[in-house]
Amino acid sequence: MDQANNLVIDADAHVIENDHTWDFLAPSQAKYRPRKVSDPDHPDREFWEVDGRRGPPARSVEGGDDPDERAQESDRRIGTPRASRLMEDVGARLAHMDSLGIDIQVLHNTLFLYDMTNDPDAEAALTRSWNSWLGETWKVSDGRLPWSCLIPTRMLDEAKIQMRSAKENGAVAVCMRPLEGERLVTDPYFFPLLEEAERLDMSIAVHIANGNSANVELYGSIPATHPASGFGIFRVPTVTACAFLVLGDISKRFPKLRWGFIEASAQWIPWIHSEAIRRMQRAGRALPENIFEASNVFVTCQIDEDIPWILKYAGDNCLMIGTDYGHNDTSADLDAMGLLRAREDISDVAKEKILSHNPRALYGLNL
Repeated sequence: MDQANNLVIDADAHVIENDHTWDFLAPSQAKYRPRKVSDPDHPDREFWEVDGRRGPPARSVEGGDDPDERAQESDRRIGTPRASRLMEDVGARLAHMDSLGIDIQVLHNTLFLYDMTNDPDAEAALTRSWNSWLGETWKVSDGRLPWSCLIPTRMLDEAKIQMRSAKENGAVAVCMRPLEGERLVTDPYFFPLLEEAERLDMSIAVHIANGNSANVELYGSIPATHPASGFGIFRVPTVTACAFLVLGDISKRFPKLRWGFIEASAQWIPWIHSEAIRRMQRAGRALPENIFEASNVFVTCQIDEDIPWILKYAGDNCLMIGTDYGHNDTSADLDAMGLLRAREDISDVAKEKILSHNPRALYGLNL
C-alpha cells in the first residue's frame, strides 16, 4: 500500500452477497436465511428472496467476469473477477485494486438496496450476519477494505449494538437508505442512531437505495428495460435526502456527524445549492459560506460530469469519486481514478481532494 498522504480511495465499491454471507446466522435464525429464486417469466434472472420479498435482480446489477468487459453504450470498463466481487478471494481483490491504482476501497452492500423484510427479528439477524461477513473480510485485508455497516432500523437498541461491533471490525460508516420504511432518513426517530454514529466517529453513508416498498413498487412499474429504470427508485430519493439535510437543523444537533451521498452522481449539486440559498433567504436564515460544508456533506461524482462547474458550488472539500466496483450499472467505471487524473480541466489540488482528502475525511480514515 502506498504510504504517502495521497492514498487513492475508492469511495464507492461493492460486495456481491453469496451463500457464505449468511453462514454467520445462529442456528435458531436459519429460517431467515435468504434463498436464490428465479423469475418464472425470465428464468435467467435470479434474485435473493427474504419473506417473499426480492432484492435487485442479480445479473442486472452484478458485473461480468471479464475485467476488460465494457458497457456497450459508453465503453466504460465494468467487468470484475467473480472471486473478487464476491469476496471469495480477498487477495485477488487487493491485487485487482493494485492494478487499478487504488489503495483503499470502502465497501457497500448490494442486496439491501431494498427493504428485504418487515420482520424486526429477521432484519436484525440478517444485518448482523452481513456485518460479521464484512468484518471477517476486513481482518484479512490489511486495512484496505473498510466498510459501511448495515443496521436494523426497526430495533434502535440492537442497531446501536451492531454499530459498536462493526466499528471494532473495520466499519467506518453506517448505511442508511434515504427512505427507511415510512420515514425519511432525517426523521427524528433516527436521532438516537445519529447520536451514536457521531459518538463512534462513524459517518452516515446514504447510498442510493430505497427502503420504502410502496415507493419502489410505484417507480418499479416502469419496465426494467426503460432508460429511466432505477432513476426514481434510487437517485431521486438520495438527492431529496441531501436537500432535507442542508435545509434542516440536524447539522446543528449533530455538528460532528459526517454525511456521504453515494452513487447519485453530483450534477445536481448546483440545483440543490440554488434551491437551498433561496429557501434560506426566504426563511430569514443566515447563509453559510458553503451550504455543503456547513452540513458536513460529501458527494460522489462521476467521471463524465462537468466537474469544474460542480466545484463552483460544492467547493473543494465535498466531492469524491468511486468505481462502483462489482456492478454494471450507469455508475460503474473501473478506470474512474485514472481518468480523473488525466483530466486537464481540473487542478491537481482538486484532484487530490477528490481522490484522497475528501473520502479520507468522510470516512475518518486514519491511515
